[in-house]
Amino acid sequence: MSEPIFLVTGAHGFIGAWVVKKLLAQGQRVVIFDQSADPQRLRLIMDDDEIARATFVAGDICDEATVTGLVNTHNITNIIHLAGVQVPVCRANPRLGAMINVVGTINIFEAARQSNGQVRRIAYASSAAVFGEAEEGHAAKEDEAGKMATHYGAFKQCNEANARVYFLDHGIHSVGLRPLTVYGVGRDFGLTSGPTKAMKAAVVGRPYHIGFGGKTDFLYAGDCAEGFIRAATVELAGAHAFNIAGETEAVADVITEIEKLIPAAKGTLTCAPTPIPMPSKLDDTAIRAALQLPPATSLAQGVRETVERFQLLHREGRLDVKDLDS
Repeated sequence: MSEPIFLVTGAHGFIGAWVVKKLLAQGQRVVIFDQSADPQRLRLIMDDDEIARATFVAGDICDEATVTGLVNTHNITNIIHLAGVQVPVCRANPRLGAMINVVGTINIFEAARQSNGQVRRIAYASSAAVFGEAEEGHAAKEDEAGKMATHYGAFKQCNEANARVYFLDHGIHSVGLRPLTVYGVGRDFGLTSGPTKAMKAAVVGRPYHIGFGGKTDFLYAGDCAEGFIRAATVELAGAHAFNIAGETEAVADVITEIEKLIPAAKGTLTCAPTPIPMPSKLDDTAIRAALQLPPATSLAQGVRETVERFQLLHREGRLDVKDLDS
């Protein structure tokens, strides 16, 4: 079997950047695909020499010919599909959200179908947004999806269903992952980006209000990236959708962890009382058995690593804080 060649779509996004970082650290061949030519999130966690080891292709995930041509031209064997738009964009423009999140995903599966077996498997981003609200403390299981509260969640569940049909009709193996609150350097947009923005705000000495509260599942970016890489390489037949979880903690506990590291931030960081309309806890038994994931990074360690990286970027004059104003 030939050496794998990975395609990472949405590679200039938050999770995409972390996936690229880990793949390159493993010595893998990587083609990164994004509509934006700006590698600013990659540069937050890698140097230019590292980034240059990947091949960059600019393009629109909604253009089927471009996606299919990309897979064929670069002899792609494994796809990690992360291109998409999040809850705020889908709410403001459902048509655009459907085109990018649903049609874009169809284009990935079509490219795999037309590759005549060259593409071995696909890992793609689903979301805990496929769930509705749940009772406090209940760990949502994979088969409890439904009653979602956003277009974004509806689009993600549609993708899971389409992935199943592509396996039934064409034998395409895939794994969709459902993270909830992913945090770390580079998380600057989206419904659950507030905790990461609070870490950045503390580093630069600014107050910040996180727009939700209660408990949620906090998944460190590095753990999330590891999950996608394993999902794209595991010898697992069929079409699967797994919860991927970290630690379920109160949003207020994140603030406490930040204050331990930056005492001057005490009293400047707050959170709303209302939780996000999703389960606060995810049952990740299935994915840990299927993918043999290592233990999740603790919230304390993840916050520490994020704050320390933000502090380094701040000292170097490379910490962009425009997202704190949005």
